[in-house]
Amino acid sequence: MTTRLPASGRWIEGWDPENEEFWESTGKKIARRNLVMSILSEHIGFSVWSLWSVLVLFMSPKIGLGFAPDEKFLLVVTPTLVGAVLRLPYSYAVTRFGGRNWTVFSSAVLLVPTSLALVFVQRPGTPLWVFLLIGAVTGVGGANFASSMTNITIFYPQRHQGWALGVNAGGGNLGVAVIQLLGLLVIATAGDTHPAYVIAAYLPLIVLVTLLAALKMDNVDAVRAEPGALREAAASRHTWWISILYIGTFGSFIGYGFAFGLVLQNEFGSTPLEAASVTFLGPLLGSLARPVGGRMADRWGGPRVTLWNFLGLALGAVVLLIASRVASFGLFVVGFTALFVLSGIGNGSAYKMIPAVFAQEAEKAITSGADAPPAFARARRVSGAVIGIAGAVGALGGVAINLAFRTAYQGADGSGEPAFLCFLAFYALCMLILLRVYLRRDRTERTDPRPARPRTSHVR
Repeated sequence: MTTRLPASGRWIEGWDPENEEFWESTGKKIARRNLVMSILSEHIGFSVWSLWSVLVLFMSPKIGLGFAPDEKFLLVVTPTLVGAVLRLPYSYAVTRFGGRNWTVFSSAVLLVPTSLALVFVQRPGTPLWVFLLIGAVTGVGGANFASSMTNITIFYPQRHQGWALGVNAGGGNLGVAVIQLLGLLVIATAGDTHPAYVIAAYLPLIVLVTLLAALKMDNVDAVRAEPGALREAAASRHTWWISILYIGTFGSFIGYGFAFGLVLQNEFGSTPLEAASVTFLGPLLGSLARPVGGRMADRWGGPRVTLWNFLGLALGAVVLLIASRVASFGLFVVGFTALFVLSGIGNGSAYKMIPAVFAQEAEKAITSGADAPPAFARARRVSGAVIGIAGAVGALGGVAINLAFRTAYQGADGSGEPAFLCFLAFYALCMLILLRVYLRRDRTERTDPRPARPRTSHVR
């Protein structure tokens, strides 16, 4: 099919990034422009989603909002849960309305929770339920990830998807670190009684990103899902295995990112300034590590890279146990930072497994006599649906982590050790899945091939 570039409505028809001549002459430039815009939108979405991980550090009797620790954990759990639940419909929305159109909407709607938070966050005596409702609306920022990743998957050929998805997600994940850095800046300069300053900084940025998405992005007809794509994805066992793995990688990243400041306050009695001084470092390094994980998976295979990351995550959980028992603040921060970096790498490598696994199924269908273009088209379609499912299920891991911390610190000894033991057990389960399902030496077929391409391609 001949590719038709956008005229009215900015829809591209016949998009074929696997065609090397088209990719080098035209496709690469269009894909890169959309990737940049996608990163900006997702970045702001993550920042808004992470807003309450910063605002809870300001909430104290000094501003008339003296909530208990378990109530503060509930405030960070709520947007995490809503963001996870909304990821699946957001992923589908791209296939229904187009990547550009949905990015414009999903960016603009972020004005709602930020405006509400700005109105109430410095109103003394505001009840908890009001903030819980605002936090729930804030969850829309976390759903941006699923629509963004589904859209970008379509723009890039298989051989570059690990890198593209890693850069897209990593740039978005940086929103967690950036808003925490902004929180640190506000606390260090204006004190810990002005949370509205953090919120106000994002209102013009949301407007700017919305306008840029409208002017610079494109819709692609290939992203439109045929009936049954979600059903096909849900019927595949790989969808659920990878979703469990993504709970361990992205769930760790977002769960730790939301909870780190509160954990430091509960574990070591840190002040808001002390907590904010270190909480940004882990999300920053973890976000930067995500495209590295994608690159590593492109080279060595998603399952192998992800396995080593889960081993590292398990060791990191052990470090936290030791640091908690000896009350070492420095070792605790080092252990947490390592967990962020490893979860970032694991995010990239686990997500790379999605297109790789379904491209392998397309190769198998072609070997059995199926035509290459429809087989690979199906692989891309189902991969997009799986990205939505895995993103939603994975984000629920962040909910579980915050609930684990909330339960642990409500215990008699007020220690996070029970939570760390739960994380260690889950990382062991993920390693077992990788070894038994994806890395068994006696498997008769590979489930993580080198990036597959139609037979017409001449690239190795």
